[in-house]
Amino acid sequence: MLQQICQLAREAGAAIMAIYQAEQPLQVERKMDDSPVTAADIAAHKIIKAGLLRIAPDIPLLSEEEPPAWEERKNWQRYWLVDPLDGTKEFIRRNGEFTVNIALIENGAPVMGVIYVPVQNVLYSAQGRQAWKETNGQRLPIKVMSAKPPIVVVSRSHRDDEELQDYLSQLGVHDTLSVGSSLKFCMVAEGKAQLYPRFGPTNIWDTAAGHAIAIAAGAHVTDWAGKTLNYTPRESFLNPGFRVSIF
Repeated sequence: MLQQICQLAREAGAAIMAIYQAEQPLQVERKMDDSPVTAADIAAHKIIKAGLLRIAPDIPLLSEEEPPAWEERKNWQRYWLVDPLDGTKEFIRRNGEFTVNIALIENGAPVMGVIYVPVQNVLYSAQGRQAWKETNGQRLPIKVMSAKPPIVVVSRSHRDDEELQDYLSQLGVHDTLSVGSSLKFCMVAEGKAQLYPRFGPTNIWDTAAGHAIAIAAGAHVTDWAGKTLNYTPRESFLNPGFRVSIF
């Protein structure tokens, strides 16, 4: 099933790129929470929804673009958790740092994850304790790696977070990189960074696929109390603050 999900992520990515590369200006609308949404978000969502229904009709879907009501999902033990276009702000800025995120959740844990980077045509995937990166048709396993000084990757759109700056000032010698979307999880997973601290708000669809890939590659994904991020259905979609770390 993993390969089918990888192909589905690529199909969604192709639809996103068709809009990204079009000559006409991007049409940006605002959701209830004031976050941006574009035609690319909707097009990717429709492709993924139809594909998942075809691949696994018995598994329900929670997508950022069509989140089910609490009453419908409160007893789910196995479900798809999808962000059809993660990094909409990066998409609008046309910096290439946006992704397609698809995760399978079982009993609160992400057991499969796929992240596709359309601009780079790079695909990350994970199942169980194995993670891979596919570039130019070559699929290779990835693992976390240490570095001195460690590289800390932070959100491009939330770089000025005061809590984050306080944390970094106490961290000791390190280098910092700013990156958009779920790419930060992938950078830790493939050894290009060693730590991704997050204090600002995220939703469960922002993190699930990256979480699966990071832990499969050997990283830890925990809240600031040391508890693993949990995706058991709850009324709010918000995550607590967290860290992705090889330590």
